[in-house]
Amino acid sequence: MRALLPFLALYRRHAWQIVLGMLLAIVTLLASIGLLSLSGWFLAGSALAGLAGLYSFNYMLPAAGVRGAAITRTAGRWAERVVSHDATFRVLQHLRIFTFQKILPLSPGALAGFRQAELLNRLVADVDTLDHLYLRVLSPLLSAFIVILVVTLGLSWLDLSLALTLGAIMLAVLLMVPPLFYRAGKPVGEEITRLRAHYRQHLAIWLQGNAELTVYGAAARYRGQLDDIEQRWQQRQGQQANLTALAQGMLTLVTGMAVTLILWLAAAGVGGDSHPGALIALLVFTSLAAFEALGPVAGAFQHLGQVIASAKRIADVIGREPAVVFPAGGPPHAGTAALVLDAISFRYPDQPLPAVDEVSLRIDVGEHIAILGHTGSGKSTLLQLLTRAWDVNSGQILLNQTPLAQWNEPALRAMMSVVAQRVHVFNATLRDNLLLGAPEADDARLAHILWHMGLEKLLEKEGLDAWLGEGGRQLSGGEQRRLGIARALLHDAPLLLLDEPTEGLDAATERRVLDALRQLGRGKTVIIITHRLQGLDTMDRIYVMDRGGIAEQGTHAALLAEKGRYFGYQSPGGV
Repeated sequence: MRALLPFLALYRRHAWQIVLGMLLAIVTLLASIGLLSLSGWFLAGSALAGLAGLYSFNYMLPAAGVRGAAITRTAGRWAERVVSHDATFRVLQHLRIFTFQKILPLSPGALAGFRQAELLNRLVADVDTLDHLYLRVLSPLLSAFIVILVVTLGLSWLDLSLALTLGAIMLAVLLMVPPLFYRAGKPVGEEITRLRAHYRQHLAIWLQGNAELTVYGAAARYRGQLDDIEQRWQQRQGQQANLTALAQGMLTLVTGMAVTLILWLAAAGVGGDSHPGALIALLVFTSLAAFEALGPVAGAFQHLGQVIASAKRIADVIGREPAVVFPAGGPPHAGTAALVLDAISFRYPDQPLPAVDEVSLRIDVGEHIAILGHTGSGKSTLLQLLTRAWDVNSGQILLNQTPLAQWNEPALRAMMSVVAQRVHVFNATLRDNLLLGAPEADDARLAHILWHMGLEKLLEKEGLDAWLGEGGRQLSGGEQRRLGIARALLHDAPLLLLDEPTEGLDAATERRVLDALRQLGRGKTVIIITHRLQGLDTMDRIYVMDRGGIAEQGTHAALLAEKGRYFGYQSPGGV
């Protein structure tokens, strides 16, 4: 249960909605009890009054009470559903934000042991499971307890012993049934949570790697493993459904026995009246309706095992310590950027060889440099070290003569514009996607940067209001990359880091993008990670990486004159 405490704290932000939802649930249950009790008493009283009661029996007041209870139950049920689900969705919204805010500082170091599908499942499915905590556990339990008290107090006006008997039976059911089925359903719920995550993770791998599995003849075997996990998942779901049916069956049995007992006791007299007449019907129907409040309680704690398992899985992620910790203070944002890498080395966790090995270089303010090398030479890792996605194992990186580790995160992010190999396009308008780089930019500036990137066609028809992503215009890989460069240029930071910015572009578009980077990047320090040779002759300096180290460095002309690795790259298929 301790695993739920951090998440229960989030409910305080919506306490009034949660309390209102519970009050409406209680009012609805009481209206249902009142409707059935009053209807039963009214019918029994009318039958006992017979024709003689046409003038002596008051038909109007009970009839009005029945209508009032029916209207209250209907309106209360609708209002309770609206308020409770709205509160649940708001709690889930803040829970997702809370979880994401905890996960974000952990990337990538502390999350290296998790697959993407596993993280996605914990962020989505496990968070969704936590909505059971309010809708299926807290609200039914508290509502049932209040209803038991109200019904017992109400019936005590008619007969104290009968009221206490019914109240004691209902309270015993409330205290005994949920813990009983919690213990029975906990292992099943935990296994369902584990199998659900396992299945979704394997399904994602199967979908993403289907081509490779097919080529190597492993698709059928992997699909068989997936089917086996699904069958075990369905078996556990069947066990949970059986437990739910057993709980409901036990509750129906207890309800019948309790109603029979109340009928037998009431027949002997109610409140000292040995001929209670229609009051017997009132007591019986009140008992029958009161057990409706215990209906959700019977299976409530079965889901608690799933909820706790999901909470533990989320806590297992967000409770980790980040691999990179930023200081609270540090140097202020500056308008220029100079970098010094002093003998830095870095090895990924559990890897025998360093990804970056004793790299030293100096980049002055306003310099445009390119880092060239084949796949796996350490280029992208070097870029991640510059952004402090990882910390170096040895050596140090200086930004404006200040160690990178002394910069606080907001100031460091303001100093850099980064274009990674994978550019994310959000499900939003073209304007919204661009404003991520510069929230204050006007439409003219956005259109200008799109023109420089050769994306002016995106302004046709709907213009900046065009919807991108799901349900909107789909962008090619080259268009996504250029959109990412546009965002980085709008950010207007003094240090521009680009990882394979022209990958997937044709020669003409590549020249246009590189020309724009030279023009708009004047005065900025620009580092381009690439294995393409277009435009390298305009760079102030070129570094060639191999096996994590700097193999060659110099200008385009100087490196060609040396006829070393860079010279070899100039031949077709050189990189």
